[in-house]
Amino acid sequence: MLLRVLNFSQAVADRHNLMTAKTTFTCASCGASHSKWAGRCDACGEWNSVQEEAPLAAGPAKKTLGAARGKQIALTDLATKEPPLQRSHFGIGELDRVCGDGLVPASVTLVGGDPGIGKSTLLLQAAAAFAARGQKVIYVSGEEATTQIRMRADRLGLAQAPVQLAAETNLRNILTTLEAEKPALAIIDSIQTMWADHVESAPGSVSQVRASAHELTTFAKRHGVAIILVGHVTKDGQIAGPRVVEHMVDTVLYFEGERGHQFRILRAVKNRFGPADEIGVFEMTGTGLAEVTNPSALFLSERDNPASGSVVYAGMEGTRPLLVELQALIAPSPLSNPRRTVVGWDSGRLSMILAVLESRVGISFAGLDVYLNVAGGMKISEPAADLAVAAALLSARQDTPLPAETVIFGEISLSGAIRPATQTENRLREAEKLGFLQSHIPARPKKVASRPNLSLNRHEDLTSFIGECFGPGAFD
Repeated sequence: MLLRVLNFSQAVADRHNLMTAKTTFTCASCGASHSKWAGRCDACGEWNSVQEEAPLAAGPAKKTLGAARGKQIALTDLATKEPPLQRSHFGIGELDRVCGDGLVPASVTLVGGDPGIGKSTLLLQAAAAFAARGQKVIYVSGEEATTQIRMRADRLGLAQAPVQLAAETNLRNILTTLEAEKPALAIIDSIQTMWADHVESAPGSVSQVRASAHELTTFAKRHGVAIILVGHVTKDGQIAGPRVVEHMVDTVLYFEGERGHQFRILRAVKNRFGPADEIGVFEMTGTGLAEVTNPSALFLSERDNPASGSVVYAGMEGTRPLLVELQALIAPSPLSNPRRTVVGWDSGRLSMILAVLESRVGISFAGLDVYLNVAGGMKISEPAADLAVAAALLSARQDTPLPAETVIFGEISLSGAIRPATQTENRLREAEKLGFLQSHIPARPKKVASRPNLSLNRHEDLTSFIGECFGPGAFD
């Protein structure tokens, strides 16, 4: 009789839990929870991003948290009790650079990019190079059959690579296989196609993506397997699914590139084991992606004769100095509101440069259409490009080309002063290596080593810069 009462009480409790478990609504952009559906997320302001999310099944409660993860250990004891992690190299120099000089065991990397940009191609080449160095690799695809992956491997010349292939979307089967095979690297293509059977929602939903990413991350940490996840992106260029996935993983890489250019740029936006904002440059060819070891020379290869509006900017991408060409075009506008078109740079910063030129120097662009382009499909976010942008705009406005062997960089403040840029020595060293003879840089810092083949022209403000580049009274 007592057993029946206990069972009945348990059934009543289970029914109560089932009735009280409410369906929640989660924003796919920021992950914020809502009690009911709304057309606009109150947290981030995105429209049509709130999705229904079924509650998770309740499991048995535990009295303590983290008991299965082991006892605590002092940080000072790690040097003697735990051997240091040894990075594994792909053998692809640009990919190793972006990852922070190799892949760390038990790490999770998320790779995102536009459809058709080359994510699967790059990772298949990376898997083949990794396996060729004696490491065990499993490539799991939820979007292609194994025969389709084999066709791509034949095209890339990787048909004989010792890579194990699998076509699966059930997360339980994938984790069971990885635990049995114990690979050094597992590639999951893609996280949006995975589904966990304990989550009652469709693959690609917020619940499924979050649960799958959490299970894979936990597996990587416990078993020492490095995992690379491929992520789809939205129309805004953000990785689809909840933003919490980017917080779970150790490294987030974005694969960028324009359809009309053969260059592809792999950029690290988060890296717990290396510098962020590091880039690797690849060139799309008929046999896959080829790494570009000297991107500065490649981006400047089409500069022939000096042209008005063309300026070379010395920038920094992570730890790598990079020289790119900025192109500006100024044309009379028939419109009451002239166009301001920018490709590869911040349009708001262009408006600021135009305002500073008009207010501090007296050079107006009213009634003129302004077009600015970063050659080669590069995207620049550094404020040190301000001075090069201003030089390109002034050169295009006056139709006066600057010398082809000139490189320019520096940040412009709202007062018209030219502020110093970081890593000046590395920028100048790259310019001198490529044969540039003249540079225009900020007056500070003073401690910059002189170079025998590169003259340094220092400027305190825009007035002195314009006077030296274009001559006094050129814009009167």
